[in-house]
Amino acid sequence: MKLRSHDIDMLHGPLYKNLILYTLPLMASSILQLLYNAADVVVVGRFAGSQALAAVGSCGSLINLIVNLFLGLSVGTSVLVAQRLGAGKQQEVGRAVQTAVTVSVLGGVILGIFGFLFARTALTLMDSPADVIDLSTLYLRIYFLGLPGMMLYNFGAAVLRAAGDTKRPLYYLAVSGLVNVALNLVFVIVFHMSVAGVALATIVSQYMSAALVLSCLMRTHECYRFDAHRIGIHGADLLEMVRVGLPAGLQGTLFSLSNVIIQSTVNSFGSTVVAGNSASANLEGFIYVAMNSFYHAALAFTGQNYGARQYKRTRSILLRCQVLVVATGLIIGILFYLFRDPLLNIYAPGQPEVIAAGIRRLIIFSFTYFICGIMDVMVGGLRGLGYSITPMIVSLLGACAFRIFWVKVIFPLDPTLNNLYLSYPISWILTALAHIICYVILTRSLPRDGELPPVKTKKA
Repeated sequence: MKLRSHDIDMLHGPLYKNLILYTLPLMASSILQLLYNAADVVVVGRFAGSQALAAVGSCGSLINLIVNLFLGLSVGTSVLVAQRLGAGKQQEVGRAVQTAVTVSVLGGVILGIFGFLFARTALTLMDSPADVIDLSTLYLRIYFLGLPGMMLYNFGAAVLRAAGDTKRPLYYLAVSGLVNVALNLVFVIVFHMSVAGVALATIVSQYMSAALVLSCLMRTHECYRFDAHRIGIHGADLLEMVRVGLPAGLQGTLFSLSNVIIQSTVNSFGSTVVAGNSASANLEGFIYVAMNSFYHAALAFTGQNYGARQYKRTRSILLRCQVLVVATGLIIGILFYLFRDPLLNIYAPGQPEVIAAGIRRLIIFSFTYFICGIMDVMVGGLRGLGYSITPMIVSLLGACAFRIFWVKVIFPLDPTLNNLYLSYPISWILTALAHIICYVILTRSLPRDGELPPVKTKKA
């Protein structure tokens, strides 16, 4: 495949330079996508009050719980496309794209219906505060109507990123993000629609970004072109996506389950603490997505080089991604700590109790979030090699199960917010160490460059 100006050469050239060129647009794209929810939170916090802020902010963990299973299949799409591009299997790349687009639309419709019907039931199970549950239900039901657009964009962007193109997804999100912010202001300030307005603005922007990425895939002349006349699901490709993507989706879903349990515990402290927690968590999301770009870089670069049988280069990719993710996490985390008061004041102006609650969380996360980045990059490296079940099991035991254990056993011994928040950094440390050990063991079986990969890679 001939490289174009918007593609990054993952198989040749200096790794640090190519990794940075790849991750900067991806980082900006992720931040813009996060700004969808941030714009919702800021607008309702400033113009609709703390109850509306708590209603929107408390929905994040529940949304992630429901959508992560299908979004995990986009990880399978990225690995499959990257490995086939590296191996030069262009016809098979096209089949994978047809399958990915079809699955994204069907999955979005199914999840949208499910989420719309069971939104209030799920919030009730989470012990959502009585003074915000009606607003939260309204926000969720409208939000879930936009899931087909969200899913289509994420699957389409996964295809482009696997090919080394992180610029065009950025452009599409920039356009739709501006529309989202503009509609937020119009719906909430002009039409006084509160949480319904920000939810409606979000789904309009999601469908816009989906239309842009789909148009790109249909107009390209590369092997990853989407042909609407050949739409359908190819069984072998779907199974390969499921093999890598389903464990990733299950991991994300169960991670979100542990976060839902923690959110339920936070809810017990009242709506003021929920609002402060939501504001801080929204800020921390910017640290996470910046670091998460190196997870995607490790996955895509490793996938292409594995497909091209350049195994030595895959180890160099992982090491350099770890250096970059630690630097990114520490720099942004420290900056957020230094400017914590003005940053949190953006979400809750003139509400000192909400800001104080947010600071309690932000202090802990600002200095420890880089450990989460180390953990995620290890997972990206393993999945790029074709291992998916092993990192899923390690993550579920080291993070998800541990957090649930902490909430049920350790937290009752000292039922404070600080004790609750400590479950995160401790779980990251344990899980990152376990991933490093697994990577060392599993990569011992990699052959020399140019040789065929071991068959057992496909089963781990």
